[in-house]
Amino acid sequence: MIVTESKNRKIKICDQILEEIYSQIQKNDYDPEKGGIIVGRENLNNENIILEYISKPLKNDICTRTRYTRKDEGHLKYFEKLYNENNGVYAYWGEWHTHPEDIPHYSIIDLKNWKRIGKEDPKGVQYHIIAGRKAFSIWRMQKGKLYLHLDTEQLPVLCAASREIPGLLRKMLWNREEGMSAILTSGTLKAGTGFLRTRQITGLEGRAGVQEYVAESPFSYEKNCLLYLPKTLEHCRRGSREEALMVANHIHSLICSTYGHTLVLFTSYTLMGSVYQILRDSLPFPMVEVWRHSQEEILRFKTMENGVLFAAGSCWEGVDFPGDMVSSLIIVKLPFAVPDPISEAEKETYDSLESYIQSIIVPDMQKKLRQGFGRAIRTETDTCVVSILDIRAGKGGKYHEDVMCALPSCRIAEELKEVQDFIRSRKGVEYYL
Repeated sequence: MIVTESKNRKIKICDQILEEIYSQIQKNDYDPEKGGIIVGRENLNNENIILEYISKPLKNDICTRTRYTRKDEGHLKYFEKLYNENNGVYAYWGEWHTHPEDIPHYSIIDLKNWKRIGKEDPKGVQYHIIAGRKAFSIWRMQKGKLYLHLDTEQLPVLCAASREIPGLLRKMLWNREEGMSAILTSGTLKAGTGFLRTRQITGLEGRAGVQEYVAESPFSYEKNCLLYLPKTLEHCRRGSREEALMVANHIHSLICSTYGHTLVLFTSYTLMGSVYQILRDSLPFPMVEVWRHSQEEILRFKTMENGVLFAAGSCWEGVDFPGDMVSSLIIVKLPFAVPDPISEAEKETYDSLESYIQSIIVPDMQKKLRQGFGRAIRTETDTCVVSILDIRAGKGGKYHEDVMCALPSCRIAEELKEVQDFIRSRKGVEYYL
């Protein structure tokens, strides 16, 4: 049994639940997601919650490699049976499903579903479990967010996100009577035209005596990098089959134009899985798909001469692909953060949605975009095409100016032929062998 605490109550997850969920995890890359409901009871003596039963995937549920949707009415019948046989002791407490990644995290679709369930449930509190290959995670949906991970020794590890970090940093570091000197350095401290967002999250906003400095990059982006913003992008409903096909067509053309040597960065595991399935049998180059923390797959890609790497999550930063390993970087969508209870609470401190977007959402996106862009040029001799397949980033798009402000100055192209010409002008014959 695993026990964790949420405010003044303990949540106990019985071994039988963990064992049943573990039997459903996606051990192989192409196993479908599975899921069901969580049923438990409340201890009237101390208000602790004991999660005892789960339903398993049923015939009419939708189970694909990257999505589980509970559709079968058998889940409700399963709950009603437990409820009636035990005199109403048991109640619905949430959902569980699997993810094809080592350390699971919720998707945008997961969050939307959880919010919908929260509105339908009068208690307003649910516990949602996602099972990965190496860990389980649990989220408590109410005002805050909690994570429960199992480490390699199957011991629970709790983490919590806090809005009080800036204040704590001021109290513990910047406001100390004895004084303190510090240097904060990173390749992505600046967002847009300044350091305001970094000052906010580090507790330095409004503080006098803080000096800022930007060191120019030693890389010649104008000479060695081409930014491709295709003008042929179409408006598609987010999460639709049309969107996946449109993205897949553009990626296919770009990969063939650069003869492989491609890193494709996604913001959605669901979209990544859909596009990968569309392209896996149509490209003449070896393809690798990386889920969370799959270092073995990254190493395998690095041994290929002209491979294609599909990635998301952690691959947006801290991964090095020097030389001709990556001559084409494709950013599928602008990396806006996934909404969570912390950001929702932060939004309430702003007078309008627009001011919140410009003060928080856009700067955070710009930082993430710079991190992803940094995978392209790793040495002074590297050459690379960076493509952004988000219609909002193109000329006339809603966030075009924000994108231009975030990235170093380089030549811009709107036609695929310009990509082909750039690669041919920068690469020797050995590149194509």
